[in-house]
Amino acid sequence: MATATTSETTAPAGGRSTAARAHVQRFGTFLSGMIMPNIGAFIAWGLITAFFIEAGFTPFGPLGGFGENAEGEPYTGLVGPMITYLLPLLIAYTGGRMVYDVRGGVVGAIATMGVIVGTDIPMFIGAMLMGPLTAWVMKKLDGLWDGKIKPGFEMLVNNFSAGILAAAMAIFGFFLVGPAVLAFSNAAASAVDFLVTRGLLPLTSILIEPAKVLFLNNAINHGILTPLGTAQALEQGKSVLFLLEANPGPGLGILLAYTVFGRGAARASAPGAALIHFVGGIHEIYFPYVLMKPALILAAIAGGMTGIFTLTLFDAGLRAPAAPGSIIAVFAQATTDSYVGVAIAVTAATAVSFFVASIILKASKDKGEGDLTEATTRMETMKGKKSSVASAMVGTSGGADTGGHSTRELAEGGPVQRIVFACDAGMGSSAMGASVLRNKVKAAGFGDVKVTNAAIANLTDDFDIVVTHQDLATRARPKVPSASVVTVDNFMGSPRYEEIVEAVQQRNGATVPAGGAPTESTAAAATGGPAADGDAPSGNSILTRDRIVMDGGAQNAAQAIDEAGGLLVAAGAVTDEYVASMHEREESVSTFMGNGLAIPHGTNQAKDSIRSSALSVVKYPEGLDWNGKPVTWVIGIAGKDNEHLAILSRVAKIFGNKAKVQQLDEARTADEVLDLLGKVND
Repeated sequence: MATATTSETTAPAGGRSTAARAHVQRFGTFLSGMIMPNIGAFIAWGLITAFFIEAGFTPFGPLGGFGENAEGEPYTGLVGPMITYLLPLLIAYTGGRMVYDVRGGVVGAIATMGVIVGTDIPMFIGAMLMGPLTAWVMKKLDGLWDGKIKPGFEMLVNNFSAGILAAAMAIFGFFLVGPAVLAFSNAAASAVDFLVTRGLLPLTSILIEPAKVLFLNNAINHGILTPLGTAQALEQGKSVLFLLEANPGPGLGILLAYTVFGRGAARASAPGAALIHFVGGIHEIYFPYVLMKPALILAAIAGGMTGIFTLTLFDAGLRAPAAPGSIIAVFAQATTDSYVGVAIAVTAATAVSFFVASIILKASKDKGEGDLTEATTRMETMKGKKSSVASAMVGTSGGADTGGHSTRELAEGGPVQRIVFACDAGMGSSAMGASVLRNKVKAAGFGDVKVTNAAIANLTDDFDIVVTHQDLATRARPKVPSASVVTVDNFMGSPRYEEIVEAVQQRNGATVPAGGAPTESTAAAATGGPAADGDAPSGNSILTRDRIVMDGGAQNAAQAIDEAGGLLVAAGAVTDEYVASMHEREESVSTFMGNGLAIPHGTNQAKDSIRSSALSVVKYPEGLDWNGKPVTWVIGIAGKDNEHLAILSRVAKIFGNKAKVQQLDEARTADEVLDLLGKVND
């Protein structure tokens, strides 16, 4: 399985595999994005069901929906309406809002009413289809007449277009989508029933357990298991499907095996990880331990199969999803007749997983003393974002910089003459990071130390210090065995830059000049290219007013890349293939720079898609979630022959200065932004 640490010479088949996994992960993340914000509603429904239905802890007809009132009318209760209307509409609204903000959420919820009333089962899958689909259609329709509506008619057009589309999509859902989803749900339910009646349900662990470690579980769990489990719970009062993925036993067994038979950092951290996993319900904490020794996936599968078999044997299940997968949440959702079965299932899964993992660890020459930090990085790369809990367990502070060398090790060695900041393409992240670090090194009085940037593929073993993103370290180290490799995460304000400056001071035997005045060096030597800090290339329209957008419309990082890349395409600077490579670059390693800035750019292989150097700037006043990091400014980059380095240097200086960032955030017009970033076309 290809990861972000794979060499750039990966065969096409491997690239397709990585791209396919990334697409599945993105799809799964989108599905979970509709379900997870509404888990509280599922839990509320589960608790109301547990207490007030006829077979509940405290039966009460008016809430549980059984019996009749004094006039002989049946009680409606809360249970039925919540699962029939509330939960699907919440899912639809959330999905629609993800695509097209509140407007998308509203039309998506309206359209979902069509599939709800058109069938007699809870329409979770229908909601997950109709919500985003209707929002997407609404967005496209609004784009057709954007800017073409006469003043004074905007509200009329917007309201009626939303109403007409929502009504049409509700009818479409009633006649077409509802019956189709009903047929799919019936088929899926029959498949589950087939597996259960023939005792084959445990075989699903062969798919589920590896999927968990590879972060492909969301498409399975939230796309199929939760909707089917909820429908089954409504009919039978409980569902075993809620525990196919949430059983904490398999992961607990692996962590306990590391506690007893592991070595080094893995053994030392395993007990704490076991507590977080079992009680806190954060299952991703054990994923790096499996990635460190992939054979342990067999232990997870064996434990999962054992747990599912035990659950079916005792006819045990949950009323609603257990989220997070804590043992507390599991028992909170378990039915009264399932407590024993659930307890035995978790215990058996833990025991079997521990037994198999122990055999694997004892039989291996490597008892688990491998690089847990590297395994955590691999896990975060596959996940597509940082794991604060996993990073904390290995001492990287939830996405904070993880250094390949300690401060003491950096200070050892001969004088520092060359420092290189390396990234995938060598034109965006590395240029920004190099500019920030270069300024710090110069300010410390070492203007003769060259700080350059380069693509990892072009690294040679003649540098003293190599700085790179922590997700790219495993690719950089083999190319520079003689250098000190320092890994960072926050390009604009990494604390590791100060450590590098201290190392230069110690290794070069120099001190900061009086008053901290920097010594000067030639711009070309400092950058390793034709453009120095603040020296704008003349005659090139790298950044123009029409490529500055003050109110971006993207809702996530992928959409923001399309928005910034679209400005570059519209300017004729790049082709559509370059925008696609910007997405590939983001899947490999994040272009989040810190201080509210992201600089998406293409891969090294996409340089032929660049016609001319250009930048695009998009501001998101309300903030944008860039894969877990807050972003206000997105700067799209297309660099040809290093012409863009000067403006990147200016951008780095601004975003490395909190006062300048505040000025930029307070700018209200594109002209103000252009003035702050520097008149690069003069």
